[in-house]
Amino acid sequence: MVGRSNSWWHNFSNFLIPVKGTVVPFTAPLPLTLYVHYPWCIQKCPYCDFNSHTLKTEVDETAYIDALLIQLERTLPLVWGRPIQAIFFGGGTPSLISEAGLQRFLTQVQMLLGFSLEIEITLEANPGTVDFEKFAGFRQAGVNRLSMGIQSFKDEKLQALGRIHSAAEAKQAVAAAKAAGFDNFNLDLMFALPNQSLAQAVADIEQAIELAPPHLSHYQLTLEPNTPFYRQPPPLPEMEEAWAMQAACQEKLAQAGYQQYEVSAYAKAGHECQHNLNYWQFGDYIGLGAGAHGKLTLPGEERVVRTQMPASPGGFVQMMHALAQTSPAEQKSAGRVMEVCAEDLVFEFMLNALRLHCSVDKVLFEQRTGLSWSAVAEQVQGLVAQGLMVETDTQFGLTPQGRNFLNDVVAVFL
Repeated sequence: MVGRSNSWWHNFSNFLIPVKGTVVPFTAPLPLTLYVHYPWCIQKCPYCDFNSHTLKTEVDETAYIDALLIQLERTLPLVWGRPIQAIFFGGGTPSLISEAGLQRFLTQVQMLLGFSLEIEITLEANPGTVDFEKFAGFRQAGVNRLSMGIQSFKDEKLQALGRIHSAAEAKQAVAAAKAAGFDNFNLDLMFALPNQSLAQAVADIEQAIELAPPHLSHYQLTLEPNTPFYRQPPPLPEMEEAWAMQAACQEKLAQAGYQQYEVSAYAKAGHECQHNLNYWQFGDYIGLGAGAHGKLTLPGEERVVRTQMPASPGGFVQMMHALAQTSPAEQKSAGRVMEVCAEDLVFEFMLNALRLHCSVDKVLFEQRTGLSWSAVAEQVQGLVAQGLMVETDTQFGLTPQGRNFLNDVVAVFL
């Protein structure tokens, strides 16, 4: 999920950008989560622009897990004394990893950083690419939440999307997850699929609700650059049709007791995805693996940095194993480390926080950016005057109209 990246800068040197504006000292460490990227898939879907690579030979799992742990060890000086609140394994298809490999990795992470008492550990799994018997092994290894890429319950739509599972296998995956002891899981569904009708989109949501997932991700199929679908677009519903699908599905989800807490995320009470929620609230996270990026706040230095790893799995493994041959004194962290300037902090906070369907505390803005509210007060007041935002003495947020024009609102803070 969040924490993935498709780009790579070829220059590994650090650079610093002076922070401008009124600074509010970081008084306490921010919540810390961990994103782990597993970059391989059995088959890459034609709409996917994530950093994923089709399996052509057998993966050297041991070498990749070793590389993840090397990267984590070199990141430790930036996060000493901060236990992990949540872990998210994304991809790619991380359910391709072995149960033993997963357990070894999680054991080492717990030894190096420690886990919070109520840590949420999510692993993405795609029906058709995983032996359902592995679910019990994943649960035993410490995973307590699955995120399953269903996308649709119609076989013809799955084929159009390039998925390798069937509707029947999707339902079997949910049953297997429940049988393995997972009472916390997410289903990914898409709408506005090739030649999809309103009735078909609603039927997908109704089938998902019948399976009773505590969490649903429901998002529109979009044509991303550098994908087969972008180069040869399939016949997609018109914008008005897609809007009608979204509205009808949202109504069904609300009736079934799912609260929309983010643009594409719906959950029963208490089942919001903890890693993603931390991301949207502009908390800190370590990004491990090929193409992963991270964001860390350094209170003692009054700065925020981003980390970026090479997208190539082979390049990532090679870099980490080479790094293991050097002393920590020679290079404190792995990959590229960049300081985030004040202007980017403002934009990135708003880009994430305004996706949430709730009011945001002004103090959260100051705690997470290290800037005073005055840095954005003028822009917010302008958006309030246009009816796109609401503001009180302590909070701010979007109006329903503002949510409809989220991209335009966020652009104000560029």
